[in-house]
Amino acid sequence: MTDIDNFSSSNSLKRELGVFQAMMLGLGSIIGTGVFISIGIAAEVAGNTVLLAIVCAAILALCNGISSAQLAANHPVSGGTYEYGYRWLGPRLGFTAGWLFMFAKSASAATAALGLAGYFTLMNGMAPDDALLYALISVLLLALVALTGMKRSSLANTVIVSITLLSLVAFIISGLYYSTSNAKSSTTELLTIFTAEPGNMLEAIALMFVAYTGYGRIATLGEEVKRPRRTIPASIMTTLFVSMTLYFLIGLVAILSVGARQFGSLATTETAPLTEIAKVFGNPAVVWAISIGAITAMLGVLLNLILGLSRVLLAMGRRRDVPECFGKVHQKTGVPRVAILGVAVVITLLVLSGDVKMTWSFSAFTVLIYYALTNLCAIRLTENERFYPKWISVAGLFGCLFIAFWIEWRVLCAGISVLVLGQLWQTVAQSRKIAITEVP
Repeated sequence: MTDIDNFSSSNSLKRELGVFQAMMLGLGSIIGTGVFISIGIAAEVAGNTVLLAIVCAAILALCNGISSAQLAANHPVSGGTYEYGYRWLGPRLGFTAGWLFMFAKSASAATAALGLAGYFTLMNGMAPDDALLYALISVLLLALVALTGMKRSSLANTVIVSITLLSLVAFIISGLYYSTSNAKSSTTELLTIFTAEPGNMLEAIALMFVAYTGYGRIATLGEEVKRPRRTIPASIMTTLFVSMTLYFLIGLVAILSVGARQFGSLATTETAPLTEIAKVFGNPAVVWAISIGAITAMLGVLLNLILGLSRVLLAMGRRRDVPECFGKVHQKTGVPRVAILGVAVVITLLVLSGDVKMTWSFSAFTVLIYYALTNLCAIRLTENERFYPKWISVAGLFGCLFIAFWIEWRVLCAGISVLVLGQLWQTVAQSRKIAITEVP
């Protein structure tokens, strides 16, 4: 059976998520590596203009979010742009979207696991060398949570995200108070917001764009959302607005407190950059709170990525673009067990690289191409299917393609290699499906 629209009800997922749960899953996917890693890396590239990059990336993410919302509302099944590509663009581009998503978000998940372990070892006074072990343990534990079912996973995510948001609010309030009363060059810092080199600015936008793309988890989990035509657009828009506000305020506090150069240096040399910044405020309670928040944020991102990746792998298994065993849903728990375990193995292999900046930059290129395909699908919607003007999707398409090629050249080459490898894999998979179909 190759048509996803015809898979048996016994192999389908349960619709258990409302607007609030879907929004919290979106925030759980976003408020983590974006806050605690990506903003600092982007600040290293673009200096104070990272604040402008945050806003520009949010606008690009909004265009993509609108496209994702329209597609998911019209075709609410697991798989995200992998499925939309098959429906509106054809098998070749549909497969390419799924292939890129698996690589991009597996790299993001590895980044989250490494970041989580870094904060955990710092809080507990352990040696940095222990971080890799704790990253691997975190992948295993959250894969086990995902295996318990969507209802329990959603509840765990809501608790995790709530703790994270409270810690970030504490950091922002304390940081703004410190900056207004103690920072010596706040005005000078802000006046240089438009002074970055164009290339650096575009690379920073690309890095920050990836930090917003967790909203896509809502679309990827479309088969498990109640009343998708209402729930998916509302939860995606809310998620993007909240995350942009948090990113901007965190970036502003960090720049006013220690300066963009120091912030960027901390992001690439320290395992817990926001904890180091919080120490400047002179409030031990905030240091403790942001450290706890960092751990819960990374937990949320990792859990949501495992959920989203496994649903794409499930869809690919249903179409036999990957081994068919990945396309099965366990009847008792209602989750794709084999797909979850497969995703955990891939993330584990990437964690072993131990390089946060490389995994995040690689994710930036592949996810930009993925969302370019999302916008291309949305352009193909009919007037009856469309909620928003077509030009928004056109802007998102060209924005993603343009920004994608400002990534560091080594990462660009790696991303192109993954694209070529995917085309070879898809050719083999297609020939195998044709051979199976022809067997009498």
